[in-house]
Formats: sequence, C-alpha cells, structure tokens
Amino acid sequence: VIRTADLVVFVLSVFEIDRYEPLRRDLYENKIRLDTRPPRVRITPKGKGGIDVTLGPEVDLEPDTVREVLRERGYVNADVAITESVDLDLLLDGILENRVYLPSLVTVNKADLIDQDYLETVNRELREHDIDPEEAVFISAEEEKGLDALREEIWQGLDLIRVYMDKPGRGPDYEEPLVLKAGQTVGDAAKKLGGDLDDRFRFARVSGPSAKHDDQQVGREHELADEDVLRIVARR
Repeated sequence: VIRTADLVVFVLSVFEIDRYEPLRRDLYENKIRLDTRPPRVRITPKGKGGIDVTLGPEVDLEPDTVREVLRERGYVNADVAITESVDLDLLLDGILENRVYLPSLVTVNKADLIDQDYLETVNRELREHDIDPEEAVFISAEEEKGLDALREEIWQGLDLIRVYMDKPGRGPDYEEPLVLKAGQTVGDAAKKLGGDLDDRFRFARVSGPSAKHDDQQVGREHELADEDVLRIVARR
C-alpha cells in the first residue's frame, strides 16, 4: 500500500526516537527511496552495437563495471549516459524501474510528557539520526496539541494547493476549496469539477498569487497557485 502513497509520515514517541532507522531501513529494503530523486542514469536500448557507456566527469565507476551491471539486468545493446556521481546501489536504482521515490515527514508524539531538559535529549537523538529538530513536528495526540501544525506540514508535503471557486452570484467559496496538485492548470480544475464544464469551457478569470492582476482572463493552460480565486466562464 505504501508504494502508492504520496507522503510517508513517521510517528515516533519521544521515548523511542531510535525506531526511526529500522523503519526507514525497512522502506529502503522494499525499494522505497525517501527524500531524494532518481539518479541521472539514462538508458536507451538499440538494435545492435553492444553497450556504449558515457560517463560524466564526476562519475568514479569504470565503464566495464557499468556494462557488467547492465548485462546482469538483461541489457545487450544500449547507450548509457551517467551524468552524476553514483555508486553501485544508485546505479541499480537508476536501472531498475521498481523504485518508488517519496517525500517524508517526522512527527514526534507524546511531547506533553517531557520537560525542557529531556527535550534537549530528544533533539540530540533526532540529530543523531540526521533529523533536524526544527523540521520535526512535535505533537500530543492525547491532548490534541500541535495537530494544526502537523496538518499544515502534511499539506505542504503532499504538494497540494487550494483554489477557491468564485461561484456566480455567491462569490468565492473559502470554506470548501477545490484541492489540486501543485502545477495543475485551469483545465485540470475544470475536469475535476466534473459534469460537462470541461466541454463548455470558454475562458476563466483568476485572482491571487498566479495572476498578474485581479480577474485576469486566462485559458486552460494557466497554472494555478495556492489560494487562487478562480471563476470559470462556460458556454450555455
């Protein structure tokens, strides 16, 4: 199930920060890569000619090593370009297509049970696991503290935006925004709203961060931003 997720949230007790590494290791062994991107390894199959390897100046691997790894994975004829420093593990990540890359967030629960002195211990343990205490979200599920901050961090981690629809005669609906992925467009919004709105689309007007001015007239390809106000004008 986690391979289809959009965000991994680690929920650690203040008394069990050391559980972080085993959890992260389990994900790694299940081909999930956290807080990184795929290595820049480009493989182009071809009909003949064997395996040609082009390596950037930062790459320490030998061409013969790269060829051997590719042959073990079934490649016979291919052009391979590696433009950044990789070790064998990263090379395999670049070759195989079963890796999943996800962002992650660390939440520290039971923060209400510790005092300031023990908080310093927790922060030290977080740093020992390469977690910045300033980026971890401290909460108390029991006392419902820190949950608003957690929701905001999850929202940002999911890379979502809120678009307030300007409804004719009623104005913008700030209570129930349309939720889209960052980078999506007016056309995506029209499709998500459903019905035949996408087919009847004429143009839209946008106010907010993505607009050059209030009520800017835009087309389907206009990229929306968080907290834009959008009004779609459609044919009757």
